[in-house]
Amino acid sequence: MVKIVFIGTSEFASVILNKLSKTQYKPLLVITNPDKPSGRSQKITPPPVKIIAEENNIEVYQPSKIKESEQKIKELKPDLGITVAYGQKLPLEVLNIPKYGLINVHPSLLPLYRGPSPIREAILNNDKETGVTIMLMNEKLDEGPIISQEKHLIKDKINYSELSLELSEKGVDLLIETIPQWISGKINHKNQENHLGNYTKIMSKKDGKIDWNLSATEIERRVRALNPWPGTYSFYKDKGTGQKKIVKILEADIQFQTENGPFGPLGKVYMATNNRLAVQTGKDFLIIKKIQIENKKPTEIEEFINGNISFIGTIFK
Repeated sequence: MVKIVFIGTSEFASVILNKLSKTQYKPLLVITNPDKPSGRSQKITPPPVKIIAEENNIEVYQPSKIKESEQKIKELKPDLGITVAYGQKLPLEVLNIPKYGLINVHPSLLPLYRGPSPIREAILNNDKETGVTIMLMNEKLDEGPIISQEKHLIKDKINYSELSLELSEKGVDLLIETIPQWISGKINHKNQENHLGNYTKIMSKKDGKIDWNLSATEIERRVRALNPWPGTYSFYKDKGTGQKKIVKILEADIQFQTENGPFGPLGKVYMATNNRLAVQTGKDFLIIKKIQIENKKPTEIEEFINGNISFIGTIFK
């Protein structure tokens, strides 16, 4: 039996933990971040990894700082540590505890797209290919030696949630294949080519504000890459109350213009064919397929238009 400690937090990590828990490599301990309040109600929400761990009857530990888990991990005397999208930097004192080190599942072909947003970055850059990497962790951010990698083709028009799920499933399959080879010494890791390293950033709410000067192609990619978080949004003036409100664009498409534009003010909303709304961008029109008005539920655009025909002519800013 391989004694494993799993360290992770996100939805991506939870998919990997769930499948791993159904194999001979089920972790003995899961370390994740503390529960935290979310939304306006400030309801306490557990990390996705905690939910999966409890469903699989795995002990959960939630330190505010990973350093606090050092003694607990030492007492377990693990053979291997696995970390996936944890959200905290792991100190050397923790990295050195497992007999065969602490390995990480990362959703890109390292050294490309190190850091917290590799999946979003691949969509934003319209990449045709990405992948997953298993690496041996060190103290630097995603710079550890590569143990194994597998490429993954990016489907046309795929969104963040879909690509994240595909990569998590590919990642856990590669992980299950890699573990026995790694602990038996059949794999020789290789150092990354650091000069090719590319770091992504932590996304914030302001990254989701739509710049209507961009082309519809660029904005549509952002809609796919940045939902559900931080979301893509704009502002408009409510015709009834005159108040400034937020409108979220949840799903979109592109209508290419036959002649050079733009033909109207940037951000102006028009009626398009098939009962959809078209927004003028710096180049071409963004077709809205799903929308959410401030304090309202997400709505398919056909349903939205039926009750909001006066929305046509609004200008998003």
